[in-house]
Amino acid sequence: MRLLVVEDDPDLNRQLVSALSDAGYAVDTAADGEEGHFLGDTEPYDAVVLDLGLPKMDGISVLEQWRRDSRNMPVLILTARERWSDKVAGMDAGADDYVAKPFHMEEVLARLRALLRRSAGHASNELECGPVVLDTKQARVTADGQAIKLTSHEYRVFVYLMLHRDRVVSRTELVEHLYDQDFDRDSNTVEVFIGRLRKKLPGNLIKTVRGLGYRLSDRPDEA
Repeated sequence: MRLLVVEDDPDLNRQLVSALSDAGYAVDTAADGEEGHFLGDTEPYDAVVLDLGLPKMDGISVLEQWRRDSRNMPVLILTARERWSDKVAGMDAGADDYVAKPFHMEEVLARLRALLRRSAGHASNELECGPVVLDTKQARVTADGQAIKLTSHEYRVFVYLMLHRDRVVSRTELVEHLYDQDFDRDSNTVEVFIGRLRKKLPGNLIKTVRGLGYRLSDRPDEA
């Protein structure tokens, strides 16, 4: 899953990027509202962490413009604890949730997990496909109760497919949502990770849809 962090405080920006990267996300970052708006308007992010007190273009204006341009990715806003009016303005502008500063990083991670689940139509931390269970809270994958060890990139691919279960996902979509701006978009690593996942997961859960992409499904009649 690919996230955007828009935060002008360099220390907090680094802390957020580090925590989100450690949690398995691909993360792009911006230090002002203009850059944040441009990235959010041109790149396919799964969610955004957006500070409201930004230079060049404030967070409310950024969010309002995204929504006017039909950019519908979930947005978690960061607000000052005592500024209740900022929280109201952020939600009215189109935010999906907020965290008040100072905050615990675990709260940010939990709220993002919830936003990502809900945006994909899931309510539970545990997602299932046949005998395979993904626990998004623990970042753990099991099959019939036995743990399956995945590398960080294999895990990213699997989470995206699981969140979009039974839908065809193209290679281009996977690349756009799994890697940050600096990734080599011409690489064939997605196919490599799909191959590795097929070896580790039981059954034929990852189907190839010729000319279109991949579908994660436990339906035996799908090829």
